[in-house]
Amino acid sequence: MTELEQLVFNQIRAIMGNEEQILGRKGTLLPLKKAIIADGDIQNVIDIVASDPALAGHLLWRSNTASTSSGQGKNRSLKDALIRLGQVNIYRYAFTFYLKERLDELPQPYKKLVFGYWKLNESIAEDAMLSLKELDEAKVDADELQTISLFSVFGQIIALTAFSYLNAEAEQTIPLEVMKSIIDNEQQSLTLDAFQALDLDQDLRDEFLIAHNLSNSANPNSPGLILRRVLSRRGLLLNPL
Repeated sequence: MTELEQLVFNQIRAIMGNEEQILGRKGTLLPLKKAIIADGDIQNVIDIVASDPALAGHLLWRSNTASTSSGQGKNRSLKDALIRLGQVNIYRYAFTFYLKERLDELPQPYKKLVFGYWKLNESIAEDAMLSLKELDEAKVDADELQTISLFSVFGQIIALTAFSYLNAEAEQTIPLEVMKSIIDNEQQSLTLDAFQALDLDQDLRDEFLIAHNLSNSANPNSPGLILRRVLSRRGLLLNPL
């Protein structure tokens, strides 16, 4: 890593820790996170989600996508969907929803680059759901698999987002080639730093490591193992098989 790359790498890691800057709008996400940590009444979580109709609609859609893949019936109400999802999956879905909103605000060319990764994430999630549907006897939680899939290239998305903010404040524009080199060579470090900086749950981090062949699992129903096969076919494993 060159001296400039090391400097940019350190600055990006610092920006990653600024949750407000990375996620932007937190009016619903923050109280949702507090309610989940407090492990309170599910009705409180439902009320918080319902206060943002766009988030509520998104969670119902995501939940029904997973339900169809696992052979379950669709949820007819938000309450049914949230009760079935469980608090961890609710938060993961909400996190990706608000992250996507934040990406919409990025200037070019960063917006185009980040959305390339975002489309890749969505495509990986679709493949994972199809893979699950083909496994008739699988006991994998469909929503857990889908939420983990939506973090498949998380490090690249967060790093590019942070880089756009860094360049916006820099006196002299840092070439995109510098960022590309950092992403190409530091994907694992960037991703694990992003998970920690944004305080995402440990199970998500563990399954991410399994999915990218950086860790193993004795659990045959690990969603990370299904995702690993999808990532391997696409040549995206951080640690190729």
